[in-house]
Amino acid sequence: MKVDLEQHLARLSEIFATRGDYLQTLKFMQQMAGNIIVQLAGVPVWTEVTEELTELVNQTGYVEYYRWLSYLLLFVLDLVLCLLACLGLAKSSRCLLASVLCCGVVALLLSWTSLAADTAAAVGTGDFCAAPDAFILNITEGQLRTEVTRYYLYCSQSASSPFQQALTIFQRSLTTMHIQVTGLLQFAVPLFPTAEKDLLRIQLLLNSSESSLHQLMAMLDCRGLHKDYLDALTGICYDGLEGLLYLGLFSLLAALTFSTMICMGPGAWKHCATRDRDYDDIDDDPFNPQARRIAAHNPPRGQLRSFCSYSSGLGSQTSLQPPAQTISNAPVSEYMNQALLFGGNPRYENVPLIGRGSPPPTYSPSMRATYLSVADEHLRHYGNEFPA
Repeated sequence: MKVDLEQHLARLSEIFATRGDYLQTLKFMQQMAGNIIVQLAGVPVWTEVTEELTELVNQTGYVEYYRWLSYLLLFVLDLVLCLLACLGLAKSSRCLLASVLCCGVVALLLSWTSLAADTAAAVGTGDFCAAPDAFILNITEGQLRTEVTRYYLYCSQSASSPFQQALTIFQRSLTTMHIQVTGLLQFAVPLFPTAEKDLLRIQLLLNSSESSLHQLMAMLDCRGLHKDYLDALTGICYDGLEGLLYLGLFSLLAALTFSTMICMGPGAWKHCATRDRDYDDIDDDPFNPQARRIAAHNPPRGQLRSFCSYSSGLGSQTSLQPPAQTISNAPVSEYMNQALLFGGNPRYENVPLIGRGSPPPTYSPSMRATYLSVADEHLRHYGNEFPA
């Protein structure tokens, strides 16, 4: 309207210089174009509001990404610490439990911090959702007219658009200019053929302006922006607030879990220490299979293997005499019967048990033969060393 239309009207004024009525029509068209420019200048551009909203969107996306990443790492840390705590209790590892307790203190602090942040964000979001319209009216008070903000916030069918007058004048001016150009094409072109080109360019310009007018009316309509506003409120006040509550619940449960874990840590530590002492006592038991295996792999030096037990009478000559060895030549079936009496099932033991006051053991035939030969050898040895 300021550049292209002015140029065409200037050339047509030179062409229609001899016709005053045509020049009057051109001046009228110029006045209509001026009215359109004035009405378009009254439509707010909202550059500052757009920049602020864009910056708010970028900051929200930045914060949300790092919030998601931090909560994901915190969840993985909590899960790993719980698994390590279970592993430490299963293995009774005091070193692993100490490491888990130290990391648990850090996780406990992080959980309480995240709970505080979630609570603060939930309270702020709740205050905004209590009266979002009033909050937006207060923010945009110095940048937008109140009637414009209310038009987009409420978008009622009875409310008229604050831009309706400007758009109506725009459309009427375009319609009037279309009528004037059509009349000039019909009456002036036969007399001034050189004016046809500029008149057709003006007609194309008016058609393009009319298309832009329809686009502008659709963009300024409140329904689209009001729908986006309601979707944003739903996302913040329902989904967003619910998500903050779930995050706060997760932080609270994590804090309670680690608090319980830290409180139970000393008891688990004492349990592991008691269990280690019990294992030490079991290792000293000569009848423990594991202790026998360790003793078999590490036999003590200078140990005299003997099946004889001596009495310890002081000053008694008979204390040097070996006790009488009672060797039974009973058949193997007798031992099997004894095993049936004491154990219920016949079994064979691979290690001879002497002088422990337990039920008589049962041996396999090969083990019995070995036992008898070793006993006879000891009897001959001690019989030669201590003659009667």
